[in-house]
Amino acid sequence: MKKNFPDLALLILRLGAGGLMLTHGIPKINMLFASPIKFADPIGVGETLSLIFALIGEVVAPIFIIIGFKTKIATIPSIITMAVAAFIVHANDDIGTKEKALLFIICFVAIFLAGAGKYSIDGTKK
Repeated sequence: MKKNFPDLALLILRLGAGGLMLTHGIPKINMLFASPIKFADPIGVGETLSLIFALIGEVVAPIFIIIGFKTKIATIPSIITMAVAAFIVHANDDIGTKEKALLFIICFVAIFLAGAGKYSIDGTKK
């Protein structure tokens, strides 16, 4: 008996990748209210804007991905955030240090390409 569960697989991927990304983003929320804001500025836009971009990619977008709302669009900030982490922040680090960011990129690209699946807000619209 051969069964294929692509929608269940997409749900697991969305919940796993989005949920794990939140564990990186939620601790950064308090940093937004610190004075002065101390955050890395890897792309040269300033510490505050860099933190806001990171919060969008690590908190706002993953929430949308988890619930499956505007999922393909929501993956874009997370992909960009992880690309900055892997290829700019950790550019000179070994692969083991970059590995988490690269795995997140792979997960979010797969979600971007496949969509949210039927177990999502996007999938319930007909």
